[in-house]
Amino acid sequence: MARGFLYLVAIMDWSSRKVLAWRLSNTMEAGFCIEALEEALARHGKPEMFNSDQGSQFTAIAFTQSLKAAGVRISMDGKGRWLDNVFVERRWRSLNYQCVYLHAWSGGREANAGIGAWIDFYNQRRPHAAHDGRTPDAVYHQPEATPPAEMAA
Repeated sequence: MARGFLYLVAIMDWSSRKVLAWRLSNTMEAGFCIEALEEALARHGKPEMFNSDQGSQFTAIAFTQSLKAAGVRISMDGKGRWLDNVFVERRWRSLNYQCVYLHAWSGGREANAGIGAWIDFYNQRRPHAAHDGRTPDAVYHQPEATPPAEMAA
């Protein structure tokens, strides 16, 4: 965007790399992260563990209480340990270079639509070498698939 910032949270299944839910916000408050988390839990079930960095939105009492209430173990990366959450970091890089940096959205609605289209592409049509060219959706929806063992944001 020409002016201002938007913050994006995406809940991802580690094994398939599928984006399960996401939200944009113009604040760093935990509310939009909780909304994405609740959507992911409602649509995809409860994982054993949830991994995130130590951002204020993920360490907020309301966010951690949402995980605890769902019976999900919490794992947080160590300070400066981007490698602990490498799948999410790699997705952010792809999103930025393949979508965000290519557009000059005028506001949040345009950014929301553009990012949503990219996430649909990422989940449904983008092949992944780690999955022998299959998409995250194809891997996630295998008949033998079980609820995600771990989610990350």
